[in-house]
Amino acid sequence: MKALRYSVLGLLTVLFVSPLVFMLVTSFKTRAEAVQTPPSWIPDAPTLQAYRLILDAAETPVFRWFGNSMIAATLNSILVVATSALAAYALARLEFRGRKIVMALIIATLFVPPVILVIPNYEVVNQLQWLDSLIAIIVPTAANAFGVFFLRQFFLQLPRELEESAFLDGANRLQVFWKVILPLSRPALATLALLAFLTNWNDFLWPVYVLFSPENQTLQAGLSTLQSANSVRYDLLMAGAVIASAPVLLLFVFAQRFVIEGVSRSGLKG
Repeated sequence: MKALRYSVLGLLTVLFVSPLVFMLVTSFKTRAEAVQTPPSWIPDAPTLQAYRLILDAAETPVFRWFGNSMIAATLNSILVVATSALAAYALARLEFRGRKIVMALIIATLFVPPVILVIPNYEVVNQLQWLDSLIAIIVPTAANAFGVFFLRQFFLQLPRELEESAFLDGANRLQVFWKVILPLSRPALATLALLAFLTNWNDFLWPVYVLFSPENQTLQAGLSTLQSANSVRYDLLMAGAVIASAPVLLLFVFAQRFVIEGVSRSGLKG
């Protein structure tokens, strides 16, 4: 039974890792070798030409795009955690009329396809004069329905006795939230921050709609110009994909312990 389990896990690992390995290998190929049939797993003459073309070209300011994506994803994840934590604590601990209805409406928004909100959000951003600025991809998604649901499930698992003890010591509701709830919720907060970061980092459609200047583009939207400008240069596309995916892969490697603990303690286990 154990051998079968490890065999299945090994097969799944190969299935998930193979595309990443092929992407990395292709980024070191020449233009001709990248399109040869059948494809090869090991480059005949490994080269950094694709990376040089991307990083040195004036029309593809990759470092600027990388910085824009990093700023936007970081600030957005901070806002998502802040707004979700406050809303989730209120829905988990405060008693008020209509609490269940509010929670049901928040959960209902999870079933709305995000593409439906593109035009309304665009109109709002346009009225606020945020178009072609990073704030347009930082603020609109700061109110996160999944974040509220996720943290609420985690807060419900925390024993109320800890809060009651703090109240007996003279702490008010805000002090309990800041000094008791948040320190105990670090795994869940880290998990939500990581998920929000990845969502904003990988977003392509929304930045394309609201960012117009080349210097204001994010990495995902900016790298998409490689295909139209270079007639499907697979070596360039794979090099750009490596640059875009490396930070999030490293982030997940370092944060996976918090992700596993946060999900297991929030009641969202499979």
